[in-house]
Amino acid sequence: MKRLNNKVALVTGGSRGIGKGIALRLAEEGALVVVHYGNRRDAADDVVQTIQVQGGRAIALGAGLESVDGAKGLIHSLKEELLRVTGDQHFDILVNNAGIGTSKTFEETTEESFDELLAVNVKAPFFLVQQALPLLRDGGRIVNISSGVTRIAYPHIMAYNITKGAINTFTLHLAKLLGPRGITVNAVLPGIVDTDVNAAWLHTPEGQQHAAEMSALGRIGQPSDIADVVAFLSSSDGRWVTGQMVDATGGSHL
Repeated sequence: MKRLNNKVALVTGGSRGIGKGIALRLAEEGALVVVHYGNRRDAADDVVQTIQVQGGRAIALGAGLESVDGAKGLIHSLKEELLRVTGDQHFDILVNNAGIGTSKTFEETTEESFDELLAVNVKAPFFLVQQALPLLRDGGRIVNISSGVTRIAYPHIMAYNITKGAINTFTLHLAKLLGPRGITVNAVLPGIVDTDVNAAWLHTPEGQQHAAEMSALGRIGQPSDIADVVAFLSSSDGRWVTGQMVDATGGSHL
C-alpha cells in the first residue's frame, strides 16, 4: 500500500533539482503533489506530466517567494486549485525546498545579495508556513530543506550558510509550537547533490572526485537520496520524529 494515499503535498521549488526529486517521490507514494515554481513554468509542467504518465496526480502553481505577498499569493492559489481538484482546501504536507545559493565569498557579499538570500531562504518559508497553517491538517507534516553546511565549516559561502542555520532554528521552534496539533516539523540536511545547479563544476573529473571523496560512502548524492528521506518524514512511518535535523550528506566530513 502506498504510504501517502489520499494526502496532498505542496513542494516549493518543485520544478527541478532536489525539489523535482521530492515531488516525484511523494507522487509515487500516492500523494497529490502541488509542484510550485518561481519562473520555470515549462519545467514544472514537465514534472506534472511525468507524474501523470506514471499514474500519479499533480498540478503546477507559480509564485515568487521573495516577499510576503508572494507567500500569500501562493496560498490563495493553492486554496482555489485544491477546491477545484479535490473539493477541499486543506492539505497534509508542506516541503519548504525553494531556495537560492551564492558564489560570493564572505568578502564579496553585498548588502543586496545578503538581503536576497535572507528573503528567499528564510523569510519565504517563515511566512509561507504562517499563511499555510490554517489549511494544514492536524497530524500533518512540514519538512524544511536545510544544508550540511550547518555542521560543516564552509566559510567562503557564509551568507548562504547563515540562512540555512536559521532554517534549523525555525524547524526546532516550529516543532514545539505545532506539536499539540500533531504536526511534525523536521529539517533535511543534504550535502553535495548532482543537480543542474552544481553541474558546471560537478560534471568535471576534478569535481566528481572532490565531491565523492567528501562522502564516507564514496559517491555523489542524487536527488532521490534526499527525496527518500523526505518521503519517510512525510509518512506515518515518521510520526515519532519531530524537531530534528536529519543529516543526508552521505557522511560528508565525518
